[in-house]
Amino acid sequence: MSSPQYDLLRKTALSFPAIDNHAHPLLKSQYRNKDSLESSISEASEETGKQDATQTLACFRAAIQLAKVLGIQEGSGSSLWQQVKQHRDTMDYDELCNTFMTRCGIQSILLDDGLGVTDWVEDWKWHRRFGCDTKRVVRIEIEAESLIGTQSDDDTDIRKQLLTVAVEFFTQLYTSLDQSAQDTEVAAFKSIICYRGGLNIRPQADLGIGDTEHDYELVIDSLLQVVAQLILKKEGTIRLAHGAINEWIVHWGLRVAGKRGIPVQFHTGLGDPDIPLVFSSPAHMQSLIKEYPDTTFVLLHAAYPYTKDAGYLCSVYPNVILDFGEVFPMVSGSGQRSIIRQVLELCPTNKILWSTDGHWHPESFYLGALQARQALLDVLAEYISAGELTEVQAVEIVERALFWNSNRVYKLGIVPQPSD
Repeated sequence: MSSPQYDLLRKTALSFPAIDNHAHPLLKSQYRNKDSLESSISEASEETGKQDATQTLACFRAAIQLAKVLGIQEGSGSSLWQQVKQHRDTMDYDELCNTFMTRCGIQSILLDDGLGVTDWVEDWKWHRRFGCDTKRVVRIEIEAESLIGTQSDDDTDIRKQLLTVAVEFFTQLYTSLDQSAQDTEVAAFKSIICYRGGLNIRPQADLGIGDTEHDYELVIDSLLQVVAQLILKKEGTIRLAHGAINEWIVHWGLRVAGKRGIPVQFHTGLGDPDIPLVFSSPAHMQSLIKEYPDTTFVLLHAAYPYTKDAGYLCSVYPNVILDFGEVFPMVSGSGQRSIIRQVLELCPTNKILWSTDGHWHPESFYLGALQARQALLDVLAEYISAGELTEVQAVEIVERALFWNSNRVYKLGIVPQPSD
């Protein structure tokens, strides 16, 4: 899509330093082929689904953009996407990472490293080699899973242990999250309860969570399933997706976050196939947002396809912020512009944050940065042409979305550095 030549807006959109407020680590060199490049353009878990993704407009566009960087001219022997994959496989891994990461214009990355695959990926500090002031995002469910296995394994009478286990577990969880919140290398918490049942999280009162004493009745059944898995050795690891216990974990995280002034990111909208899509709209979180007015909620991924729901929440609740990542490059170019328009329909421009949701492959960071910058340019240029914005106002929106809003929300205290 071509935009009128608003030179100041174009220069700002395409080169202003950015804070990537939500991403994941890159694969280690020896595991560079652990997951296919198609994961950059699709959330499908099956290879057949990922191959279908290569026939989308999003993939056709991504192939053109990656090929341009790699100097590939489309030939007749295979698709352009396949040529990109073949070319990247011949490159030294450090060269591949530098080729794409240094073109993003990213000054700081907030990395969610709680994917449960630490052996495959680089440490979050490793990413600082690209000139990024990298910090961590702590997944509260993963923190909880690391603690649940430390509970008692006396199998003489499981039920008699439950109350003791519950009290000990939540005490440890609160302490652990409180310590993380005070760590200067931690920028935010994150919850993936959207994957573990949905965003229809019940209020504290409905879960039996009191201010001074805890009524554990509702959490006992789900905790029994978890403890049974550990004691009976049914699973080597625990994936907490057991009803009330997951809701309690979120409440504990929100309590700590409000106390320590640290934002909590929530996965919303599109995701892996196991997500309950009908419960992935942040509209389900309205009562939760009202219950924690001192906690900042960051709704990830533009809540797509529930973007308007997210925009509304941002417009009426001061503690709600909207991230518009992952849709780059998962969604077609026209779809991305539509999403940006929906974000701007109601959401205050001081409450929108950009991210790549980059993961595994450096190409995902590059595509996320390039396409987001282009979408902002195109949409804001339309508004200027329609007389609904001045170019100066549009430039301010870009600078806030790419840098200043995240800098404020996460209290990073950094100064934008010139980017090429």
